[in-house]
Amino acid sequence: MSARPIDEPHRTASQLELLFDLTFVVAVAAATAQLAHSIADGHGLAGLVPFLQVFFAIWWAWMNFTWFASSYDTDDVAYRLLTMVQMAGVLVLAAGVPAAFGHSDYAVVTLGYVIMRLGLVVQWLRAGLEDPERRRTALRYAAGISLMQVGWILRFLLVESGVLPSWSALPFFACLVVLELAVPRWAERTRTTNWHPHHIAERYGLFTIILLGEGVLAASRGVEGALEAGQIGSSFVVIAVSGLGLLFAHWWLYFLVQAGEGLSDRRHRSYLWGYGHYGIFAALAALGAGLEAAVEQSAHEAEASPMAIGYAVAIPVGLYLILLWAVHALVVTERVVHFGAVLGCVTVILLLPLAASQIGVAAVVAAIAVICALLVAVTIVTHAEGLSWPRTPKLRRAVK
Repeated sequence: MSARPIDEPHRTASQLELLFDLTFVVAVAAATAQLAHSIADGHGLAGLVPFLQVFFAIWWAWMNFTWFASSYDTDDVAYRLLTMVQMAGVLVLAAGVPAAFGHSDYAVVTLGYVIMRLGLVVQWLRAGLEDPERRRTALRYAAGISLMQVGWILRFLLVESGVLPSWSALPFFACLVVLELAVPRWAERTRTTNWHPHHIAERYGLFTIILLGEGVLAASRGVEGALEAGQIGSSFVVIAVSGLGLLFAHWWLYFLVQAGEGLSDRRHRSYLWGYGHYGIFAALAALGAGLEAAVEQSAHEAEASPMAIGYAVAIPVGLYLILLWAVHALVVTERVVHFGAVLGCVTVILLLPLAASQIGVAAVVAAIAVICALLVAVTIVTHAEGLSWPRTPKLRRAVK
């Protein structure tokens, strides 16, 4: 298990990585479905905390594997088997999502997370054994991840046993998150790993597509419920069409920037770029839940108010646009989308739900979709060269 070169030509995601991503589809779908039910029942804020906690476990496990694979994917028997152990952990975590939302019972979620992380620890130990140049870095990763797993288990045991009051669970969780995020930075202070910038950019793009697909799945669940209720009206059609338009616009905006070249030139910004995607990914998953609740509301009376459901769509869209601009700004020299345009769109989007009681949820969702479509149109018109517009000096020189 030697480090792969950072400039390896034609490096793409492997079939095993694609299979690995499929297991996360199940976990994300479970979290999104539970959040959608919370929103529709009028408990959106209460459901947001477990959603963000579960989604952090999903995202962090995916991200750690992705960056490790970018450096050390050997695709041999041992590597494949240990990766499959991590996949099994994802499915265990997904099975525990309903209990985490319904009863704040994180036993199964914690178990699944531990399984995923232990598989990764063994991978790092193997890297430390077989890659002498980066042995210290690999062993630091293994030690840091193992220590964090002890922390997660202690959190669960102390809270469940009553040694710590229930209110301390969230602050304890926040402290562990900060420590988890610090492990890669600490481990790579000795020597950095050989992650491949174009491979990382592709992997993040693939996970974005998965989350957009989750939005389609969530909306389709709402459509299925409406069809079963036999209450199909104009509002239902407007929300369904607008939701699809929103997902198309989000896809278009994400892939306006090809991040691989920027990451290659600015490897020191990879932490901010990678960590910033937590908000982007969570916003996409939450948008799917909001669209599902909106579709359900169009078919029958929901417990949540129209304004609450409107914000369940508007807030994820606003966060997505702001964070997407921010992570793109980290790796490009020329902005594809002007911040003023993004800020103006987000301001209008966040004001729209205030009128949901008068104009209806369908009109709010449709207006948000139109604004996002206009933002896409502005970027295309502004840069007449379209999707092939060179985004860095190196790319422009190559084009010339």
